[in-house]
Amino acid sequence: MRPATRQRLRLSGGTELSFVTAGEVSRPAVLLLHGFPNSSRMFREVVPILSQATYVIAPDLPGFGESDVLPTSSFSAFGQAISELLDRLAVGPRYVYLHDFGAPVGLHIAMQAPEQVKGLIVQNANAHRTGFGPEWAATEAFWADPSPENEAAATSHLTLEGMRDQYIANVPPDIAARIPAGYWEEDWRVMCLPGRMETQRALVADYGNHVARFDAIAEYLASWQPPALLLWGRHDAFFALPEVLSWMQALPRMEAHILDAGHLLLETHAAPAASLMLDFIRKTRQDSEGG
Repeated sequence: MRPATRQRLRLSGGTELSFVTAGEVSRPAVLLLHGFPNSSRMFREVVPILSQATYVIAPDLPGFGESDVLPTSSFSAFGQAISELLDRLAVGPRYVYLHDFGAPVGLHIAMQAPEQVKGLIVQNANAHRTGFGPEWAATEAFWADPSPENEAAATSHLTLEGMRDQYIANVPPDIAARIPAGYWEEDWRVMCLPGRMETQRALVADYGNHVARFDAIAEYLASWQPPALLLWGRHDAFFALPEVLSWMQALPRMEAHILDAGHLLLETHAAPAASLMLDFIRKTRQDSEGG
């Protein structure tokens, strides 16, 4: 088995993308897309498990982790960058893990080449308005009226405290205690590097364009009905639980698991999540091969 290795790819636009690969290239490919405020580090505990049966690709999205900042940050630009990575690695059919900011990126890739999607793994990711709880009010106001005042309110989470909240807000104390403060402190350190805060502000604004594509996403899901596994941290303070039902209605054959975790469920529930992912991949492969 090939161990996890970190590599860098110079994209056609000149910036560099950092990514981790693990496992044998002959095995089913799994593209792991992290969200805010993370990097491929989010998958550190599941990569060794998944690589036993899959070829894992876990990039740092541009402006996150060790990847360079793009000249102009948007989810479509991120999707183009990750698509270029997949092309350069000669990755064909793939499973796509969608989480938070990774969802607009992964859905962009999936909808460009739906025939290449072997399955979706959905983890606290919005594709319907049901995922927006009260915490989104300031952001939605900013999308409607991008004034400086509304932008300040919509980006008020870009602080060390905001990083901490991604990990432990609304999470039961005994579960939150399992997450070291060093994780969000590292996220904040990276976010304070040159160009990173501008990337975050641009993505907060551009997420409104992701929302505007919800109807197109619904058409994709209805037409293609990709096999899907949902893993959801029920204590997520930002992505509302009714979103689970919306995903299950969009994909009636979806396998869904609600875990006693928060927005970043892999920080506390990596082992059960990885086991469920492997079972899902093996089952869908058997189904597709008629076995």
